[in-house]
Amino acid sequence: MSLATVFTREQIGIEAVSVSVEVYLGAGLPSFNIVGLPETSVKEAKDRVRSAIENSHFIFPNQRIVVNLAPADFPKEGGRYDLAIAVGILIASEQLKFPDLHAIELLAELGLDGRLRPIKGVIPSVLAAKNERRLVYLSELNKREAQLVEGAQVKCAHSLVQIWHDLSGQQSLDLVTVDEHHYEHSHSSLLDFSDVKGQHLAKRVLEIAAAGGHNVLFSGPPGTGKSMLAQRFSTILPPLTTEQALETAAVYSVCGKPIDGTHWRTRPFRSPHHTCSAVALVGGSSKPKPGEISLAHNGVLFLDELPEFERKVIDSLREPMETGRVTISRAAQQVDFPARFQLIAALNPSPTGHHTDKRATPEQVLRYLARISGPFIDRIDLQIELPRLSSEQLMSSHKAESSTDIRFRVQQAYQVQIQRQGKVNAQLLPSEVDIYCVLDDNSKHYLCAASEKLCLSPRSHQRVIKVARTIADLSQLPNITRECIQEALSYRAFERMVATLGH
Repeated sequence: MSLATVFTREQIGIEAVSVSVEVYLGAGLPSFNIVGLPETSVKEAKDRVRSAIENSHFIFPNQRIVVNLAPADFPKEGGRYDLAIAVGILIASEQLKFPDLHAIELLAELGLDGRLRPIKGVIPSVLAAKNERRLVYLSELNKREAQLVEGAQVKCAHSLVQIWHDLSGQQSLDLVTVDEHHYEHSHSSLLDFSDVKGQHLAKRVLEIAAAGGHNVLFSGPPGTGKSMLAQRFSTILPPLTTEQALETAAVYSVCGKPIDGTHWRTRPFRSPHHTCSAVALVGGSSKPKPGEISLAHNGVLFLDELPEFERKVIDSLREPMETGRVTISRAAQQVDFPARFQLIAALNPSPTGHHTDKRATPEQVLRYLARISGPFIDRIDLQIELPRLSSEQLMSSHKAESSTDIRFRVQQAYQVQIQRQGKVNAQLLPSEVDIYCVLDDNSKHYLCAASEKLCLSPRSHQRVIKVARTIADLSQLPNITRECIQEALSYRAFERMVATLGH
């Protein structure tokens, strides 16, 4: 057989696209050509594959070899094609016979000695192969990631020789089994809400945010506990479902970041420094890669010292906060990354630390806060100002409520939302708000009057209703009451502060 076709996958964003590796051995002067838009790293596979085949004690064909990576309309890069090319050559040269090539996929880089090396983006590839009911061959070093995908057929090997033995039926490799502890969720953490003294209103706001998936903005002077509260927010969030955990793990897999198998269902917490660029935050580069907001998918993105970020960096978050996705467009390709995160932002209300500080004039304070655009603030549901703590509060030995107690209430409210509408309240569409967030006449009149007085935008108006729905869920109320609306309206501190300074 002088022609063989084996299957592998190329990583485009977070999608794993099927690639056919067609190997042809023909007459003519000995040569080895790879076609199908291979990048430099793929072209170098010629030397890796030749050495791996010879050092594995197989015969490298002394013929004209053409390898086609189809489809040829997008670039191929990386060492992930090495194993597929090597197996294709062995089959085309009749050193290996395996009739059902359509049932398998091969994904691994080869060392010169024939050993299999790991690749990035294993989870999306295994998920895609699972959907097509194909068996995947990987390096043993990718085994831990492959174990996260329940129901997938995966075999891992150390070398090309082991792959040959399995495909030829001489010595079968074991199928990778799911490690059960991967599907257990652990809340163990050194951080706990009981560590935070005082700030009961801020804790209430975070409880509402955790239950309904809302974004939060903390303002307050230095040392009031903004960062402490944000860092402990993950400890009260509901655990990820298996599907959500796989989505998040897929992003980490594409980036080549390690995945902790024992805590992989814990929601991620990302806290980029205020000097980070828009590309680092949103994603990009010539070959688009995920940014911090995608690494925070299904988790928390904490932006401390918000006004210190560049204005364009902050505004780049506006669309992902609405859609839960980010689209990176380049001349060669367009890539989508998931980015459904909860934002917690923190800022000092003045460049000097407090807006009543005499060292800064109201104009300087306004100029400082103007770095944050109105449309961005519009997308933040809960805004609260944290007061300075008194010495008595700091010295108090009273034990505050623990994360476990708060998380219990959060999970109850979360389950109510999932059963009622299949999503958290913050993700409700305008048409769904009319169905699931019905207001009585008294609440409607109150909200309309308050919206006019506070000059709320239509978006803010909708977000107040969603927050009120979450407050009702936490109180186990079937309907939104006027008290829920009042509490939701009270969490617009930043807008009130800017309006006060403007006068």
